[in-house]
Amino acid sequence: MAEVEYKWFDRKRTIFGLPLSFTKYATTEEKLIIKTGFFSTKEEEVRLYRIMDVTLNRSFSERIFKLGTIHIVSSDKSTPEFDIKRIKNSAKVKELMSDLVEASRKKNRVSAREFMSYDVSDDIDDDEIN
Repeated sequence: MAEVEYKWFDRKRTIFGLPLSFTKYATTEEKLIIKTGFFSTKEEEVRLYRIMDVTLNRSFSERIFKLGTIHIVSSDKSTPEFDIKRIKNSAKVKELMSDLVEASRKKNRVSAREFMSYDVSDDIDDDEIN
């Protein structure tokens, strides 16, 4: 079996920023992997080209311990939204994720299509009947 090269790897941090958790995060060139659990484990994968939005959130306590949470919105059916919780160097990881997502989209020839809605009524004569 081929050795997987991780672009980034970290664990969810607990109090005082210590990695005392059984949640691990990893990123390759093609996917984001989330492993949780100790006795019963669960491993989730999201293809990077499916990620639509990457947002960094940092609470006051996370800022004190130099941590952050990255919120990800994807077009994946099983995991449409999830958080990469309390990780070190969260701003750098967010930028890395954005770069890897763009590279994966180019490699797989996927374009991001954003849907915009308008709050304009489609009623032509203003009689409240469409």
